[in-house]
Amino acid sequence: MSAADTIFEDRRPAMTGLAYRMLGSRAEAEDVVQDAWLRWREVETAEIGNPAGFLNRVVSRLCLDRLKSARARRELYVGEWLPEPVVDVDETFGLGENLTVAFLLALERLTPLERAAFLLHDVFDTPFSEIAATLDRSEAAVRQLAARAREHVKAGKPRYKPSADEERRLTEAFVAAALSGDAATLRGLLAKDVVMHADGGGKVSATMNPVFGLDNAVRLLEGIARKWPHPDGTTARLARINGQPGVVMAHDGVVFQTMGLDIVDGRIAAVYTMRNPDKLARVRA
Repeated sequence: MSAADTIFEDRRPAMTGLAYRMLGSRAEAEDVVQDAWLRWREVETAEIGNPAGFLNRVVSRLCLDRLKSARARRELYVGEWLPEPVVDVDETFGLGENLTVAFLLALERLTPLERAAFLLHDVFDTPFSEIAATLDRSEAAVRQLAARAREHVKAGKPRYKPSADEERRLTEAFVAAALSGDAATLRGLLAKDVVMHADGGGKVSATMNPVFGLDNAVRLLEGIARKWPHPDGTTARLARINGQPGVVMAHDGVVFQTMGLDIVDGRIAAVYTMRNPDKLARVRA
């Protein structure tokens, strides 16, 4: 492997993590990194004083280009859009609060430039001077972009860190109660202001909009258990979904759903259900 290849491969995890957080899609993130590789091969790498900064700049600009078309596509998206789940995450994406679905949804409310400035500075520790060159803005302007973004994403950061035992206990109990439609148990597990999110992408059945509140959530889960009982061959395994507790469900070895849980003060405050088969293609049963 050449020196240039080694530099690129060393930076691949960080580039993939940046692109995923920018785009909310693992598949698109990997495509962006591949495009960055093609550009990397065209330059004289020995003349680049800061390879990490150069590659971050390339990835950021590729992502900004993709976000233009992504925004148009999401305006036509059927139902609620959720990011493609990252399951049983490893160092490719990095762990931490900046991988949760709530955080990624908070990023969706930012402009593309705000998102880039915030991620590059606050998550990937890029100096503002480099970000200014990447975004073709003044340093003062990118500081303002990052500051505005920082205010918006505060709500997306976890407010509570459950223990591993609490995560397992609540996740196992929730899965059992949801599959059986056990309303009494669900009421003991879900927060009063719980929010149920689901993404079917118009390809499979899913709620079109978030479902708010304990009563509505319990009715929803009861109805699902009644209408779509899970036959023999259905499996449910505990997993990490974007760094948080969750479950991967499969039938005859084919994944049809993931559910990620946001746990706050001993209750489940949000459930993120992914049912869009396009976004489950990379998830193992």
